[in-house]
Amino acid sequence: MTEAALAPTSSSPTARQVWTRTRGVVLALVLLLVAAVAIAAVRSDARHGRLDPRSADPAGSKALAQLLADQGVPTRVVTTLGEARSAAGPDTTLLIAAPDLLTRRQQTLLHSATEHSGGRTVLVSPGTPSVAGLAPGVTADPAVSFDSTLAPRCALPAALRAGSADTGGIRYTTTDPDADTCYPSDGLPTLVRVPAHSGRGDTVVLGAPDILSNDRLDEQGNASLALQLLGSRTHLVWYLPSLSDDSAGDTGRRSFFDLLPSGWLWGTLQLFIAAVLAALWRARRMGPLVPERLPVAIRASETAEGRARLYRKASARDRAATALRSATRTRLAPLIGVPPAQAHAPETLLPALAARFHGDTQALLPLLFGPPPRDDAALVSLADQLDALEREVRIS
Repeated sequence: MTEAALAPTSSSPTARQVWTRTRGVVLALVLLLVAAVAIAAVRSDARHGRLDPRSADPAGSKALAQLLADQGVPTRVVTTLGEARSAAGPDTTLLIAAPDLLTRRQQTLLHSATEHSGGRTVLVSPGTPSVAGLAPGVTADPAVSFDSTLAPRCALPAALRAGSADTGGIRYTTTDPDADTCYPSDGLPTLVRVPAHSGRGDTVVLGAPDILSNDRLDEQGNASLALQLLGSRTHLVWYLPSLSDDSAGDTGRRSFFDLLPSGWLWGTLQLFIAAVLAALWRARRMGPLVPERLPVAIRASETAEGRARLYRKASARDRAATALRSATRTRLAPLIGVPPAQAHAPETLLPALAARFHGDTQALLPLLFGPPPRDDAALVSLADQLDALEREVRIS
């Protein structure tokens, strides 16, 4: 025998075949990885250290805290509601960096502590969920300002000295006639100062956080306005609400999706897109179907005989009788003018047969719709009777 004949035949796929089969999955994984890195890079600058007076990131507020410290106003960072409430006082400015993260119960407790404290409360970009609870009488407008830099256009001394500032954001309305409404955009203010009804305290509602951030502090009159709003008292307490605060007693009112961070929603969307792409990739057609010619032609009589033997081996006389009666009814229906859809309905087929033979339908009922035969002899007799009936209908 030759060496070629003795060489074994390998059925293992080659490296090219493996790459051809897996390149779609590899490409999808690479795209997912690139998308995840891009989203993380875009969102990282906006999330890390936002409005944190200890952060030197562009969105942080360390520069403002340093300027306040140079003027003798120290900044104290708190993350719990208990610390924020205990810090409220006539010589303290309490800044709430993210009012919308507070629950209803937290808003009520915080407002009760600051309402008569005599100090100043600064709310940064409070929306509809929080502004009504922390600053009663003030309402957030659904339409935000399209302009970032706005002019004061009010009599508030701090705004007049600062001049134009980047306060464009959420717009507000107030029912308090003594409130100062500054930096309007299309007639609605983006900065509102509501004086306390008792004492010398007040609440400042700021529509945008831009004047507090490191990257915008040196623009327009942002630094002047921020220093005047936060430096009017000898102490500044910077409240960064935390989701781990135990005082959030009514978190059960929030839905499950409200508690999920936005990153999980983005991840779920990416997985859904990947699943759709994988389904489309696996469901692609490999080309037209190729018919295969059978090596041996099997006659219909042999098929019928094979099925009959299976019925006999399983003693399935009921199935055999049902098949015989159904086939007979199907062939008789067009011969007597019955629609094919009504071929198996006794109330339609039997009257038509009786009209053809001028006989009684009760005699045909057990033949075409009767019970299964008791034994093989009865099954053979049923087949003969059905064959005779069909033959008689054809020649009549």
